[in-house]
Amino acid sequence: MTMTGCSSGGASSGDGGDVTIEFSQWWAPELPEGALQELIDGFEDENPGVTVEMLSGPYASVQDQTFTAAASNTMADVVGLDGAWVNDLQKQGALANMTDLMADADYDDSQLASQVQVDGGTYMIPVVNFIYPMFTNDDLLAEAGVSSIPQTRSEFAAAAAAISDIDSTTKGWVIPLSTENPNGIQNDLMSWVWASGGSMLDDDGQPDLTNAAVTSATTFVKDLYEADDVTPGALTLQEPDKVTEFINGRVGMMIDSLSRIDTIKEASPDLNFSISAIPAEDGYEGERGIPYASWGLGVSAQSENPEESWALVSYLMSESVNSELSTLANAFPGNTASTPDFSDADPLYEDAFEIYQSGYPANEFVGLPTADSLMRTFDEQFQRVLTGDQSVEEALETSQTEWLSEF
Repeated sequence: MTMTGCSSGGASSGDGGDVTIEFSQWWAPELPEGALQELIDGFEDENPGVTVEMLSGPYASVQDQTFTAAASNTMADVVGLDGAWVNDLQKQGALANMTDLMADADYDDSQLASQVQVDGGTYMIPVVNFIYPMFTNDDLLAEAGVSSIPQTRSEFAAAAAAISDIDSTTKGWVIPLSTENPNGIQNDLMSWVWASGGSMLDDDGQPDLTNAAVTSATTFVKDLYEADDVTPGALTLQEPDKVTEFINGRVGMMIDSLSRIDTIKEASPDLNFSISAIPAEDGYEGERGIPYASWGLGVSAQSENPEESWALVSYLMSESVNSELSTLANAFPGNTASTPDFSDADPLYEDAFEIYQSGYPANEFVGLPTADSLMRTFDEQFQRVLTGDQSVEEALETSQTEWLSEF
């Protein structure tokens, strides 16, 4: 039996018999009905004798089931992954080293936009990416006298102040800092670091929270908060809250997932908004890091069919299939040669693809140990800055110490 999912040639099954592999993911419920199954049918057509059993469910259920199965060595052969899960699953020995699988298949990994690595090995391949650009309410910008979308931090701060001056119920920016779900640190604070080419890690991948880039971005957000240009209640807001504020026209700018475009348009069809790259530090002229989240793939370390499992991964990463999957998901491809079809999509998606191509995907929490715990630690310290209990420098030093204990 010849495996044709791999674009660089393929692998052969060991005994030539029929094989069934399990594929667990949360993608099927989020795609048009039957769309993912059609792609899987194409894989089975190209690989006679290989059957893929789809295990589909909501994101939270798949997360719980993946970790439960990892603990009992019953994880699916191919598993949909969030980057924040990877380090913990790898430490449990649940994931196969995909660097080895690629080498065995003679796979050219230069076509991959990114890889999630732990200790030098790849354990997740992002299949499609959802970027987090800046959304602007263009009518509020115009009402505030802002003639163009901010490109730099100083322009952003000026626009936020002008929008906040419109009336007592309108603010320039919204940031969710609830410690219950602390991803505001990833999406809304560290994104300013990455947008200017900075990093929260050193060259060895260790925490480096006291560097100039993180200090500057953290201070910038603090200054916006202290200027009263941020939606009230930021310390208890969660991710969905900022979307509600934007939809209801109470905030001029937010950073959020590209997937929110349809949500906003369905909830408020008359809202005039644009998307753009997150503003960079004044004077920065390099490529901008673009916050992102991914649908990723891994292979179980306990899989009895690693060749067939890798063939499915490489099939989903092939140029044509990855183009189709990214189109269906309104996301951007993990294969650098793939291009989504925007002919039937909202024009904003094409704008977003230009943003994506002009920068690089950046989310340094992906692959880190206990990523949610790291965000929560930083969030708790940053909240103490905003309540006046400590300085930015003290918060970063304390966070640095606590992060190091997690690594």
